[in-house]
Amino acid sequence: MSGKPEPSPQDHWEDVYQRKPADTLSWYRPHLETSLALLEQAGLGPDVRLIDVGGGASTLVDDLLDRGVAAITVLDLSRQALDLARARLGDRGAGVRWLAADLLTADLPAAGFDLWHDRAVLHFLTAPEAAAAYAAQAARALRPGGHAVIGGFAPDGPERCSGLPVARRSAGDIAALMGPAFRLVGQHREVHTTPGGHTQAFAWAVLRRE
Repeated sequence: MSGKPEPSPQDHWEDVYQRKPADTLSWYRPHLETSLALLEQAGLGPDVRLIDVGGGASTLVDDLLDRGVAAITVLDLSRQALDLARARLGDRGAGVRWLAADLLTADLPAAGFDLWHDRAVLHFLTAPEAAAAYAAQAARALRPGGHAVIGGFAPDGPERCSGLPVARRSAGDIAALMGPAFRLVGQHREVHTTPGGHTQAFAWAVLRRE
């Protein structure tokens, strides 16, 4: 007996953004205050080259542009999510590089970024080989001395997100997964309140590329 085939990851996320307005999704915040604060600690400024992996329709890019950051890449598996952000920004987003791609196989420039931001991509990578591929991509794409700011569900956070299982990790767990190319230089706990009023515990790691 054959069941319905599982949708591809890309199809899953395209469906998510087709079914619901972006500002009703569980991860939505009008402004990513924690991300911005941690990025500022990691050296955010107008001259940095920053990649937001899994940025989707997030408003982080809006706030980065407000701070004068010019070299921004937003990568997401969902083209529809990126189109929502582009439409929201209009002409303001003309200088942003919008990259619809699978992070694990995307052709990112070697040492091409000073800052790597990830809010809840890594926690979807539950298979060890996928997590290892993620760490290798970040190590290759970040220049030595650059920083990765990575957040996902904490050990006491939800077990699933958007219908998918997640790996719940502490900041130390994230640092161990990223390997010897990175050193943990900061950590933070965030309790996010979803648009539906539920709370989700996040663990954040700030890592320096050695």
